[in-house]
Amino acid sequence: MSFTIYGLMAEFPTSEALVEAARKTTRAGYTRVDAFTPYPVEELSEALEHKRSWVPLIVLMGGLAGGFGGFGLQFWSATIHYPMIIGGRPFAAWPGWIVVTFECTILAAAASGLLGMILLNKLPQPYHPVFNVESFRAKASSEGFFLVVEAEDPRFDRQDTADFLRELNPIEVAEVEE
Repeated sequence: MSFTIYGLMAEFPTSEALVEAARKTTRAGYTRVDAFTPYPVEELSEALEHKRSWVPLIVLMGGLAGGFGGFGLQFWSATIHYPMIIGGRPFAAWPGWIVVTFECTILAAAASGLLGMILLNKLPQPYHPVFNVESFRAKASSEGFFLVVEAEDPRFDRQDTADFLRELNPIEVAEVEE
């Protein structure tokens, strides 16, 4: 029976072994590597050489757009569309607009951060191929430490990558069906 492969998964007994295997895998030139642990392991992100997230930049851009948009809308409505003299103040009495401008900044930053996080994480993703591996389903949330090399990696070769992962002394190496 033929199936498409998502990647190869290796299971390790401890988080230290997983971190060391992740370091060796990225040093070997693999770039499409991911790891799964039942709890956060601080050194793992560094070992996997994850790139910086785009979410802070998206939040900044959303906040700036919201702030300028809120301020611009107030300026346009008070000076161009519906100019009124209220209490003898000039049309562009900007100190009164600060609260609305601040609120628009926060709202747009939060909304763009949420939307950016959802899009960058490719959500909603109700199914992930790693759940096709029996040991992952049984241990991932309690005691398993897994390293996955995706088939999309430029260095990926089914046999060579499997041999490389076996050299890292895992408990087992399994193919992950798509």
